[in-house]
Amino acid sequence: MDKTLTLVCLLALMLSACSKENKLPSPNIILIMADDLGYGDIPSYGNKHIQTPNLDYLASEGVRFTDFHSNGSVCSPTRAALMTGKYQQRTGVEGVITAKSHREVGMSLDEISMADEFKKHGYQTGMFGKWHLGYAPEYNPVFQGFNEFVGFVSGNVDFQAHIDQEGYLDWWKGDRIANESGYTTDLITDYGVDFIQNNNPQKTAKPFFLYLPHEAPHYPYQNRKSKALREVGTAASLPVDKDSIPGLYKEMIEIMDEGIGRIIQSLKETGQYENTLIVFCSDNGASRNGSNGVLRGFKAGVYEGGSRVPAIISFPGKIPKGWLSEEVVLSMDYLPTFLDFIGKEASGDKIDGISIKDHLMHKSALPERDLFYAFKHQSFIRSGNYKLIRKKNEAGDIYELYDLGKDLQEKNNLVAVHPDIVKVQEEKLKKWEEEVHHGVTRISQ
Repeated sequence: MDKTLTLVCLLALMLSACSKENKLPSPNIILIMADDLGYGDIPSYGNKHIQTPNLDYLASEGVRFTDFHSNGSVCSPTRAALMTGKYQQRTGVEGVITAKSHREVGMSLDEISMADEFKKHGYQTGMFGKWHLGYAPEYNPVFQGFNEFVGFVSGNVDFQAHIDQEGYLDWWKGDRIANESGYTTDLITDYGVDFIQNNNPQKTAKPFFLYLPHEAPHYPYQNRKSKALREVGTAASLPVDKDSIPGLYKEMIEIMDEGIGRIIQSLKETGQYENTLIVFCSDNGASRNGSNGVLRGFKAGVYEGGSRVPAIISFPGKIPKGWLSEEVVLSMDYLPTFLDFIGKEASGDKIDGISIKDHLMHKSALPERDLFYAFKHQSFIRSGNYKLIRKKNEAGDIYELYDLGKDLQEKNNLVAVHPDIVKVQEEKLKKWEEEVHHGVTRISQ
């Protein structure tokens, strides 16, 4: 009888523990994206001039990636991949959706976005900042899974006047234009803080997904004290003194970091910090006004400086503190990773990204995979440390092969040394391009 009673008690305790485990709250997810922030633009990646104590703090609390890549080397393609978990080519968003030539198109509403997924699983979803996946109201974020949206839909706006490159007022609340005063970076932070406070799961019984795509440090280069450079009705912008750009660029990043600090503080004040996965990254490499560190090339290019960007992930108590990951990760991996953290799988078709949850929690290696990039006339395939670049040319395609494990600066072209590797990777690249374009209507190229 004593043994039986003991077994019954043990079983009851186990069932109680399982019940408590099953009732653990779903984590909140916060995704913060900088715009045109380069690999060498912040201290945790070697910058000694710009101060970002809050990003430094997140890096100390979690993992910093040395081989993270934006799916594209320009804005819209990366955001399409980010939202859908697939190569942007499958969505038709291969190039920038421009203010001048693409005002009536956008990412198809048939795509299942990251916000759609979270909303389906009971999350409150909010986005504050840059969309850049469709200008027309029908492509607004509120029709692609977000309960709340305040921000702009173009590639960039005047930080003070909120006017896009073609002279259109571009500050939205939901699917309606509703301008307000304030510096864009501060407004994005203000709305993010309000969202956290108003959607505390302890009060709403619903976790939240918060997307904060910043404009900084993308041009126009302005700080809090800068005057407006654009006005409604004209595509012209007032010039910025070139000598002032480095100082403005520095301030723009530091103001963004200040806002990230406010986001962290709001999580702590509402008791949600330890139940929130926080992700920071950039949408592509820096322009020539920023720094890509030792990397070759810049935004819109095919070399590492175009797509290898800072990425930091923190989740207190779940992700080990202060470590470095050398695994290759892309923007499209976030969607399956986030869903894995809440025990779900992506419901869209042809998902190319993979979950890196186990890698984040246990430092386990990711599976080997070939990775691809294409923009305009340039493309590449990354297979292990080898990167084969193809540049289309009327006189014939030009190829470059680099071993990134030994030549991160892409100085030593190995095409003549490894013709066998070139042949194999060239064929893989061609097959990939055929596959991701099959049946797809291209929105932007």
